[in-house]
Amino acid sequence: MSDSTSSTTGAISASERAQIQRANVSGLHPVVFVHGLWLLPGSWQRWAEAFEEAGYIALMPEWPDDPASVAEANANPDVMAGKTVGQVVDHISHVISQLERKPAVIGHSFGGLLAQIIAGRGRSAVTVAIDPAPFRGVLPLPLSALRAAWPVLGNPSNRNRAVPLTFEQFRYAFANAVSDDEAQQLYVNYAVPAPGAPLFQAAIANVNPWTEAQVDTDNHERGPLLIISGEKDNTVPWSIANASFRQQQANPGLTEIVEIANRGHSLTIDHGWREVADTALAFVRRFAVPDSHESAYLFHDDEVDRRVLA
Repeated sequence: MSDSTSSTTGAISASERAQIQRANVSGLHPVVFVHGLWLLPGSWQRWAEAFEEAGYIALMPEWPDDPASVAEANANPDVMAGKTVGQVVDHISHVISQLERKPAVIGHSFGGLLAQIIAGRGRSAVTVAIDPAPFRGVLPLPLSALRAAWPVLGNPSNRNRAVPLTFEQFRYAFANAVSDDEAQQLYVNYAVPAPGAPLFQAAIANVNPWTEAQVDTDNHERGPLLIISGEKDNTVPWSIANASFRQQQANPGLTEIVEIANRGHSLTIDHGWREVADTALAFVRRFAVPDSHESAYLFHDDEVDRRVLA
């Protein structure tokens, strides 16, 4: 039996339908950005613009019932409660199924886990998982990760709630590698309550054979995968990211990992976001050439100017 509390997949929203239509008529390679806990799709806005400048077409799908803005999410947190890994990944997969071209998929945190699940289903041409949440088979549990998740895991009732972070909790879990002023700005501009269920699912994934927090790492159609790790990330430190990489290495597809120095879990939204985006873009461009006249994805092994860790 699944650990999901509901099998309902959220309907594609009007915003998502508009993004799908725009992508399909563009003739460009789509890139799907998947957000994680405590953030909304808009957290990817600068990334979307950067990738479109590079010749791609961007989509930022929602988790089911995501509010339209940070203010709305903080005013009405209950709409996000109870969402499970299975519900969210099925919704994102449904959005992807409407695309005429197989997309690149980029996810952060729990979005990085979702991106790997999607890749394991053979639905992405190339995948980038940034500080990805752990899946079944990833065993390390550093104290920093437990502390970052404790605002949710510390109360079993939070499984069916949407849980906000205090500024101090956000500072530790996300913004530990930036100044206090920037941390305050990030908290105001981006932080929203998050469903507790995915954290509980990940926490017990290694003792639940039916967990939704698992990845098919053997699928030959997974495609190339890059894992990006922030050196100073408290929530998903190197030991977790590298354990995910080790699990994925068994796949016949190319698997790489890179660590970016002096970066915490806010690496996709803070002042250094462009370095991370450029790292992801360099990997995507190796396997999904941004040329609307190409009729198929081109695969090659160009060198990239970054430190690849094995």
